Amino acid sequence: MILEYFKKKQLRLLNSVPLKFIRKQYMKKIAARDRLVGLLGARGVGKTTLLLQYLKQHFQSGQSLYLIADDIIMANTSIYGIAEQFYALNGRMLIIDEIHKYPNWTQEIKNLYDSFPDLFIRFSGSSMLNILYEQYDLSRRAYIIQMNELTFREFLELKHDINLPNYTLKEIVKNSIDISNDLLMQYPFIYSEFQEYLKIGAYPFFVENIETYREKLFNALEKIIYEDIPGLKKIKFENLIVFKKLIFNLIEARVPYKVNISKLARELKITQPTLYIYLDILNQTKIFRSLKKYTKKISRKPQKLFFHNSNILYTFSSEFNIEVNIGTVRETFLSVVLIISFIQILVIFK
Repeated sequence: MILEYFKKKQLRLLNSVPLKFIRKQYMKKIAARDRLVGLLGARGVGKTTLLLQYLKQHFQSGQSLYLIADDIIMANTSIYGIAEQFYALNGRMLIIDEIHKYPNWTQEIKNLYDSFPDLFIRFSGSSMLNILYEQYDLSRRAYIIQMNELTFREFLELKHDINLPNYTLKEIVKNSIDISNDLLMQYPFIYSEFQEYLKIGAYPFFVENIETYREKLFNALEKIIYEDIPGLKKIKFENLIVFKKLIFNLIEARVPYKVNISKLARELKITQPTLYIYLDILNQTKIFRSLKKYTKKISRKPQKLFFHNSNILYTFSSEFNIEVNIGTVRETFLSVVLIISFIQILVIFK
C-alpha cells in the first residue's frame, strides 16, 4: 500500500516536471555510474526538479522510485523497508529527496548500500549536510555534488531560451570589450536582463511568478534559519535570534561588512568561539559568503562578509526597508566570481 502511494505520487510529479530547461552540468553528474550519489544545495536551487528530470529521462515506470523523506506517511515506515519491497519487485533506482529531514538517515543509506549491491541510490539534502562528519561514514561510498544557484547564462536560457557561449574568466579579462559589444549587438536587452538577474534571477522561483519572487526567497531563507539550522546543528531555538542580528548588521551597514570579531561578539553577547561557529554555519547555509585576507597562515577570521548572492541582499533589504547600495551589489556579485573563478562563467558589466 505504501509503495503504491509513492508510485502514484511519483507519476503525478513526473507528469508535471518540464524538460525544456535542464541544468546539464548537474544532470551529467547525477547520471554518473556511481551507485550512491548525493545532491546537496541550498533551498530553492532546483534539486527536486533535477532529480525528477533525471527519472523522466532515464527510467521507465517500475524501474525507479521517488521518495520524499519528510512525507507524512514516512512516520509509519522506514526508507529501508520501502526500498526492500521496491527491490523485490526488480526496482533498481531509488531517489530520496530532502533526506536531511529523515532521522538516522545515514545508517539506513549505509545498510541499503551494503545489502543491495545492484541498487542505485540518489539523494538530495541541505547544503549544510556534511556526510564526512556523520556517525556512519558515507564519505568513501558517496559521490557528492554541490548544486549552486542559477548563473546569468542559465537565467537567460530559462527565461528567453537563449544559449550564450561559455567564456573563461581569462577570456573575459582579455577580451571584455569585444565580448560585450558582440553580445549587445545580438541581444540589445542583455544589460537590463543582467540588472534583473541581480535582483530576482539566482533561483528558479521567477518562472512561476516574478511578483512573488522575493516573498518565496525570504520564506526559504527563514526556513533555513528556523528549521534547517536547528535540525542539523542542534542549536536551541532561542539562540537563533543571533543569526537574525548578524543578517541585520549586514543590511544596516549597507557596505560590505568588515568583521571585528571581538566587538561583534560583545554586541551579540556571545563568546568569540561561538561567533566563529555561527559564521561558519551561515556560510554553509549559503546565506553568507565570507572573504578572508590572503595569508600563508590558516585563519578562521573573515575580513569581509557578503550575502551569498545579490538576490539575498535585495530580499533582506526589502524586508528591513533599507535601500540597497549599488556598490555593495557589485562587490557581492564579484565576490562570487573571485571564489569560483575556476568555473567558466559569463559576466557582463556596462
